[in-house]
Amino acid sequence: MATFRKTGKEVVMVVDRSGIHRAHKLDATLDHYHDRLRFHFLPPHCGHHLNPIEGFWRTMKDAIGAGRCLRDLHQLYQRTRQVLMAHQERPIYAFHW
Repeated sequence: MATFRKTGKEVVMVVDRSGIHRAHKLDATLDHYHDRLRFHFLPPHCGHHLNPIEGFWRTMKDAIGAGRCLRDLHQLYQRTRQVLMAHQERPIYAFHW
Protein backbone atom coordinates (compact mmCIF):
# COMPACT_ATOMS: atom_id res chain seq x y z
CA MET A 1 0.00 0.00 0.00
CA ALA A 2 2.84 2.38 0.74
CA THR A 3 4.16 2.14 -2.83
CA PHE A 4 1.10 3.53 -4.58
CA ARG A 5 0.53 6.05 -1.82
CA LYS A 6 3.78 7.73 -2.89
CA THR A 7 2.89 7.77 -6.59
CA GLY A 8 -0.65 8.98 -6.15
CA LYS A 9 -1.83 6.59 -8.86
CA GLU A 10 -4.95 4.49 -8.77
CA VAL A 11 -4.51 0.74 -8.35
CA VAL A 12 -6.80 -1.60 -10.25
CA MET A 13 -7.13 -5.11 -8.86
CA VAL A 14 -8.78 -8.01 -10.64
CA VAL A 15 -10.09 -10.48 -8.08
CA ASP A 16 -12.12 -13.63 -8.19
CA ARG A 17 -14.91 -14.31 -5.72
CA SER A 18 -12.70 -16.08 -3.21
CA GLY A 19 -13.74 -15.61 0.40
CA ILE A 20 -10.53 -13.75 1.28
CA HIS A 21 -11.33 -11.09 -1.30
CA ARG A 22 -14.67 -10.48 0.39
CA ALA A 23 -13.51 -10.81 4.00
CA HIS A 24 -14.71 -8.18 6.45
CA LYS A 25 -11.20 -8.10 7.90
CA LEU A 26 -10.19 -6.07 4.86
CA ASP A 27 -12.93 -3.47 5.26
CA ALA A 28 -10.85 -0.95 7.25
CA THR A 29 -7.99 -1.07 4.74
CA LEU A 30 -10.31 -0.83 1.77
CA ASP A 31 -12.18 2.08 3.31
CA HIS A 32 -8.91 3.90 3.96
CA TYR A 33 -7.74 3.53 0.35
CA HIS A 34 -11.15 3.69 -1.35
CA ASP A 35 -10.13 6.63 -3.54
CA ARG A 36 -7.05 4.80 -4.87
CA LEU A 37 -8.22 1.21 -5.15
CA ARG A 38 -10.56 -0.03 -7.84
CA PHE A 39 -11.70 -3.64 -7.82
CA HIS A 40 -12.90 -5.59 -10.80
CA PHE A 41 -14.57 -8.76 -9.57
CA LEU A 42 -14.65 -11.62 -12.01
CA PRO A 43 -18.15 -12.94 -12.65
CA PRO A 44 -19.40 -15.68 -10.31
CA HIS A 45 -18.54 -19.21 -11.33
CA CYS A 46 -15.80 -18.07 -13.71
CA GLY A 47 -13.31 -19.51 -11.36
CA HIS A 48 -9.73 -18.79 -10.62
CA HIS A 49 -8.52 -19.80 -14.11
CA LEU A 50 -9.33 -16.29 -15.40
CA ASN A 51 -7.21 -14.60 -12.75
CA PRO A 52 -3.56 -14.69 -13.92
CA ILE A 53 -2.07 -14.50 -10.43
CA GLU A 54 -3.70 -17.81 -9.49
CA GLY A 55 -1.31 -19.69 -11.78
CA PHE A 56 1.58 -18.10 -9.93
CA TRP A 57 0.12 -19.05 -6.54
CA ARG A 58 -0.11 -22.63 -7.77
CA THR A 59 3.55 -22.54 -8.79
CA MET A 60 4.47 -21.16 -5.36
CA LYS A 61 2.45 -23.78 -3.52
CA ASP A 62 3.86 -26.63 -5.61
CA ALA A 63 7.44 -25.44 -5.21
CA ILE A 64 7.29 -24.58 -1.52
CA GLY A 65 5.17 -27.54 -0.57
CA ALA A 66 1.69 -26.49 0.43
CA GLY A 67 0.42 -28.64 3.26
CA ARG A 68 3.90 -29.73 4.31
CA CYS A 69 5.52 -28.76 7.55
CA LEU A 70 8.76 -26.86 7.35
CA ARG A 71 11.29 -26.83 10.15
CA ASP A 72 10.73 -23.17 11.03
CA LEU A 73 9.66 -19.80 9.66
CA HIS A 74 13.15 -19.07 8.39
CA GLN A 75 13.05 -22.18 6.20
CA LEU A 76 9.71 -21.01 4.77
CA TYR A 77 11.20 -17.58 4.10
CA GLN A 78 14.24 -19.07 2.35
CA ARG A 79 12.16 -21.38 0.18
CA THR A 80 9.74 -18.60 -0.76
CA ARG A 81 12.62 -16.30 -1.68
CA GLN A 82 14.22 -19.01 -3.86
CA VAL A 83 10.99 -19.49 -5.80
CA LEU A 84 10.42 -15.76 -6.23
CA MET A 85 13.98 -15.21 -7.45
CA ALA A 86 13.69 -18.11 -9.91
CA HIS A 87 10.56 -16.63 -11.47
CA GLN A 88 11.18 -12.89 -11.20
CA GLU A 89 11.64 -12.37 -14.94
CA ARG A 90 8.65 -14.49 -15.92
CA PRO A 91 5.56 -12.49 -16.94
CA ILE A 92 2.45 -13.20 -14.89
CA TYR A 93 0.48 -14.44 -17.88
CA ALA A 94 3.07 -17.22 -18.40
CA PHE A 95 1.81 -19.08 -15.32
CA HIS A 96 -0.91 -21.50 -16.32
CA TRP A 97 -3.42 -23.65 -14.53
